Amino acid sequence: MSFSGLVKFLIGFVIAIALMIGAGVAAALYFVTKLTAPPDKPIFANDKPIVKAQATIAKSLPKPTPTPTNLAATTPTPATPSNTPSAEQAIATPTPSDTPSPKQLEPGAYKGRVTWSKGLSLRGGPNLESDRIGGVAYNQNIVVLAESDDKRWLKIRVEDGDTEGWVKAGNIERVESQ
Repeated sequence: MSFSGLVKFLIGFVIAIALMIGAGVAAALYFVTKLTAPPDKPIFANDKPIVKAQATIAKSLPKPTPTPTNLAATTPTPATPSNTPSAEQAIATPTPSDTPSPKQLEPGAYKGRVTWSKGLSLRGGPNLESDRIGGVAYNQNIVVLAESDDKRWLKIRVEDGDTEGWVKAGNIERVESQ
């Protein structure tokens, strides 16, 4: 074997070893990054947050009592000259406004915002065993109503609705009112 053949063999051997080491390091980095990323939060078939939240909201709403004003609105009557509203009655009837008035905060309550990037699970009670009744998205505005005795859970209300529940403390930042 000649000197140039030996040099070619050594260079080829060194390049092959370098390629194998590089491929091994790349594969190791790929698997390490995949294995260290936290998995998405699972949602199981028996967790129906929308249905549970609707049932909770329906239970918390007061039952309407028939009054002369809403009884007339719910029972259709044929239009006759005797039951058509006069101009005075039409003016006296208030019309609903398009913009809802902001709710006043209860004593001790404050506004906050969710800081956990995956959002939070809204639970029926201040523990992990309680039913999941919904969720709160990242950066969603909320109202903190109370704190559990052990200071690990916060009772909140979603600012856009009437959904109330418990979330883990430490995932919310206080927002100053404007």
